[in-house]
Amino acid sequence: MPTSRSREICAGHHPSRRSRHGCRNCKLRKLKCDEGKPQCKKCCSFGVLCNFMPQHGDLQPVAASRKPTLVVQCKVQPQPPFSSLVWTSDESYSYLLSAKCQDFVTRYLGRSLITPDDPAMVQVNHRMLRLAFTNPFLMHASLAVAFAHDRYLLTSYHGTSPRNVQECYHWAQGTALLQERLKEPIQPQDKDAVWGTAAALAMLSFASSDVYTPQDSWPLRSSGRSDLDWLRMNEAKDSLWHIVNPLRRDSLFSVLSATYAQLHAPLPDKGADGIPPALAALCWLTGSSTVDTNPYLHATHAVAQILQLPDSEVTTGLAHPFMRSIRGPFKELLLARDAVALLLLYLWYRKASRTIWWIALRARVEAPAISSYLQLHHGGNAMLQAFLPGGAFADGV
Repeated sequence: MPTSRSREICAGHHPSRRSRHGCRNCKLRKLKCDEGKPQCKKCCSFGVLCNFMPQHGDLQPVAASRKPTLVVQCKVQPQPPFSSLVWTSDESYSYLLSAKCQDFVTRYLGRSLITPDDPAMVQVNHRMLRLAFTNPFLMHASLAVAFAHDRYLLTSYHGTSPRNVQECYHWAQGTALLQERLKEPIQPQDKDAVWGTAAALAMLSFASSDVYTPQDSWPLRSSGRSDLDWLRMNEAKDSLWHIVNPLRRDSLFSVLSATYAQLHAPLPDKGADGIPPALAALCWLTGSSTVDTNPYLHATHAVAQILQLPDSEVTTGLAHPFMRSIRGPFKELLLARDAVALLLLYLWYRKASRTIWWIALRARVEAPAISSYLQLHHGGNAMLQAFLPGGAFADGV
């Protein structure tokens, strides 16, 4: 029986392909470039300077390109803030913050958007704010997170909105500058800024979906190896742990030792203690189950740890173990759109997104998409349907 792809080719319809000579901006945004010169249509409509030539940076706003004093890519001396001008600079790069950027970075770091009620996190953010003025990669990453948080505030609970040009620009700049810094050995004075930037970029990667409505989202749309791409940035951040050691005595992050203990707390390797009976039955977990005999064990324990907590007590530290459990056989099950694996992700989204805004940005799209997919393709599974909207455990187990 011919596949849909073969029918398309036989009928004379060829699948669209990415341009081979398009600009880097379109490649970063995963769009097909029309290869127009000097400005392709996609870059023109998005408001960025087309960069098919190497002299232009990635996702650089057109407005910024007309003001060469804003970004200096040559060797400069660090310039301290004076008068109404505020700079972030190091020995090789300098960036002048607009009034809007000053307001955004103050809101993110100065007022601690992530966990405003945590005194330790407020202290960390205040110290990171000072670091950002001498570490441009941290400043750009912080600005991108602040713009992402603004996007969260301005969108509904039934979808999300596209990233604007400022968020894309600062994300790209923060990534590029961090990559340059990591080409050299990390100096002791740079460790905190590197870790703070890596954490911000991992947060952005999770919060930024390529689609904006549940109907267009995975798993309803075709599945591919890029569906869990956000995990890569989180894994890359974790790979820096032993290099920068955020818990070292002189680290500004050392005050978060309790949070990091939750982040890295081991999950049970055996049994179903603490897991609601209905969930344990759905995941085929018994007292003798192990990680070798049941690929859902770690993920189910991670979800169960937060399910019965009051929403206000679900912190990043308690939510992170589930992200850590997405590996090996369980990750493969998710990519294959296995029903039980998808339900565990749905339950985690539903709980963690109520208090953690950067999880909510993705959950607003993927959680209803998972629910629709499970109702459409597994409607006959009564045990599974009980956890979805309208089911016996829809409001908790």
